[in-house]
Amino acid sequence: MKDERAKKFKQVNHSVTKIDALQLALGKDSYVADFVPRNALVVKMLWSPHAHARIKAMDVTAAEKMPGVKGVLWHGNVPRNVHCTAGQGFPEPSPYDTFMFDNKVRFVGDRVAAVAAETEEQALAALAAIKVEYEVLKPVFTLDEAMAPGAPVIHDEKEAHVPIPIPYEPKKNLVAHVACEAGDFEKGMKSADFTFDETFETPYAQHCPIEPYTSLAQRASSGRIVITTSTQVPFHCRRIVALTLGIPVQQIRVIKPRIGGGFGCKQEILLEDVVAMFALRTSRPCFWQFNREETFRTGRTRHPFRVRIRAGVKKDGTITAIGMDAINNTGAYGGHGLTVVSCAGSKVLPLYHCDNIHFDGKSYYTNLPVAGAYRGFGATQAFFAMESVMDEMAEAIGMDPMKFRQMNHIKSGEGSPIFAALGEGREGTPMTVGSNALAECIVQGAEAVGWKNRADWRGKTGRFRRGFGMACLMQGSSIPDIDMGGAMIKINDDGSFNLNVGATDLGTGSDTVLAQIAAEELETTTDKMIVYSSDTDMTPFDVGAYASSTTYLSGEAARKAAADAKRQILNTGAEMLGLKVEEVHCEDSHVLSADGSKKVSYGDIAKYSLYQKNQYQIIGTASHITKKSPPPFAAHFAEIEVDTLTGFIKVLNYISTIDCGTAVNPALCEGQTDGGTLNGISYALTEEYLFENGKMMNASFSDYHIYSMRDRPPVKSILVPSYEDTGPFGAKSVSEISINGAAPVFANAIYNATGARVREFPFTPERVLKAIQAVGKK
Repeated sequence: MKDERAKKFKQVNHSVTKIDALQLALGKDSYVADFVPRNALVVKMLWSPHAHARIKAMDVTAAEKMPGVKGVLWHGNVPRNVHCTAGQGFPEPSPYDTFMFDNKVRFVGDRVAAVAAETEEQALAALAAIKVEYEVLKPVFTLDEAMAPGAPVIHDEKEAHVPIPIPYEPKKNLVAHVACEAGDFEKGMKSADFTFDETFETPYAQHCPIEPYTSLAQRASSGRIVITTSTQVPFHCRRIVALTLGIPVQQIRVIKPRIGGGFGCKQEILLEDVVAMFALRTSRPCFWQFNREETFRTGRTRHPFRVRIRAGVKKDGTITAIGMDAINNTGAYGGHGLTVVSCAGSKVLPLYHCDNIHFDGKSYYTNLPVAGAYRGFGATQAFFAMESVMDEMAEAIGMDPMKFRQMNHIKSGEGSPIFAALGEGREGTPMTVGSNALAECIVQGAEAVGWKNRADWRGKTGRFRRGFGMACLMQGSSIPDIDMGGAMIKINDDGSFNLNVGATDLGTGSDTVLAQIAAEELETTTDKMIVYSSDTDMTPFDVGAYASSTTYLSGEAARKAAADAKRQILNTGAEMLGLKVEEVHCEDSHVLSADGSKKVSYGDIAKYSLYQKNQYQIIGTASHITKKSPPPFAAHFAEIEVDTLTGFIKVLNYISTIDCGTAVNPALCEGQTDGGTLNGISYALTEEYLFENGKMMNASFSDYHIYSMRDRPPVKSILVPSYEDTGPFGAKSVSEISINGAAPVFANAIYNATGARVREFPFTPERVLKAIQAVGKK
């Protein structure tokens, strides 16, 4: 049921049109590639053909002399400044293990040398002329190989370090280690009537944004470097590029235009340092865009995980112990290695009541593609394991898995020791849950999917067998006490407003959402907001679009800035009306007396303050950091049909219910939920990297299948409202959580249909059929 406060909103909780809708629908210049000058040089990269090798010698002289070539970069002619490519807080909770170019390559697709030329053809010809002599080293391709005593050391450079005090042992290929305990885990296991010890594996995956990584750099007339780039983190990008090039931050401006998708992959700085260096050296605009193959091989991926769950349960449904041991493969470089494995614990373990909890998370280097931030950020992998075991526990005690979850899930007013124990690079923040509509999510989802028709697999016969599965989920909203967002808003002569925010719209509609929040606070309409975002020269600081933070964190900054401007509007309006400020209020873009008999418009107030008396600019500014990370909650359900002859899964119905607090823009929230759910379905059923000697062999959309609208099964999203008191007008996050459901939901549904428990995905027909056949042999 909608909160009474939300019913009164005039801008928030309404599906207003996205403010960039017309611009994009008409095909106006919007994306980085639309702004490339005609005289821009084209950048191309020579990539490593080896998974692990040292560069013994390199000759670029022939390439430098080729027609159209204006520059060649390699490890012999660029600064050797160690840095981290992950755009996170500062100091980053990730190792500084990367150089613009190095004399060692660590995966197939690592940088070797770059060329800037007049045309793409000239650049490619120059790359072919570069001579490289490699000393091929023994590679490390699996977690077991990485952890083995005497394993090849992937990062043996002396400069590698972590800027914060966390475990980092590159000689053991260990990127990060984080652990915590609550209660007495072993005692909890011993007190259980049933115990479980199961291990799960999750695969690589690519974000597959329609717009690949794209960057343009050029020198301004002042000599500064202006980088227009498809990034989620403009301010982090500026800082990291400055460090990599060895120049002051002052010399760099980063602009983020419209983005054709990010999903986490554009939280990395992968192109900007190279185009900036070329622009610095050539004084020409320099443009670089990955092709699709480069995006697959060299772009960031989802971390593959191995998750061991140990758990105990009593016959009455009490969970006595939960233990999670999570190991992730971060690939050749360690950005996000710590924080992703931390979130596997922090976003999953608090969901269910348990006094005895164990968590141990480790991240290891391998000579495979580099993992990074991806929607769900560790929770996706861990929920697959945890929610599978929840079904196993329910079956052991003879309880409906839905009722088992209803009995055990966290409620409003409750906390978890994990909130305080696990943060991102440091301890977390103690917290009790405020808004929580998970109970209603479960009820509505079960009704929509027809859960009452679920039956035990043992009574099912025939080739085609149907099964139901479910999973409960939680995530977070921002990183408390670490991330900050800022906003500025000023009034114009006609009563319109300029809203400047550092927050980054990835196509999610955050510019629109922040405009709605500011308009609600100002008692005006969203169409009066002129939004400008993501320009390090012109907008206030914001950490960027990650950690499900924009609506909750940046939205509150926008609301506070609007409140600051509103205070000034009331003061000036009261002066114009000859009243005390406590005798007036704002309504419908006017300042009114208490009885409404006197009023003055925002436009008149603006002109009065700018031109007539006691002149000043009405302008509100605010920054915001969060003190908690209120979880959105979700319950996912599906009915599937399994072909027991082939192992093929047909999704008959998928229901995503979500509690995101107040839905600032319900249509956008439903779009995020639909998109995240389909993203998760695709990951669970079809997506995987296929390797040969460390080289991805299916680096194209022809061979790496992602779901399109043609593949889309029946999916229904249901918004279940709550009201988060600490968020702007009751809002919390929505963007990540829905990707987490499909893998455990399908695993549980496959079991319910066939009795086959599959602990690794994607659930390809081959893998499912093998599991079904194994059941038949028991």
